[in-house]
Amino acid sequence: MHPDIPKHDMRTAIGRALRIGVTVACVIAFIGGAYYLWRHGGEPMPDYTQFIPVDQRSEQTDYTSLSGIIHGVLNLQATEWIQMGVVVLILTPIIRVLLSLVEFSLNRDWIYVGITAIVFLVILMNSLEGAA
Repeated sequence: MHPDIPKHDMRTAIGRALRIGVTVACVIAFIGGAYYLWRHGGEPMPDYTQFIPVDQRSEQTDYTSLSGIIHGVLNLQATEWIQMGVVVLILTPIIRVLLSLVEFSLNRDWIYVGITAIVFLVILMNSLEGAA
């Protein structure tokens, strides 16, 4: 174990990161949901009896890609704010894996460093493959 960083401090940091990540994700999604209801709450329900392809809809949104979500958040689009909350929620456990990797490295626990690095690489590769 690294002499400068007690074991419980790193675990506290990991727990704090998880709490902050979930809280921030909920706040972002709540803001997006409240804004969506404010803007669209009085509109009539959509007609779900007929399928309309995305490219033929009057409202064009791109909340299925990270760049589209970021662009929509910057342009104050409610659906993209909700999606950003989901993205932050997804990133929260990934940050936990990274912090665990740091903790195991500081403790010089190389077996767990290797296992955690493999887990992180699998998550990263799946995320990049899903984005393509």
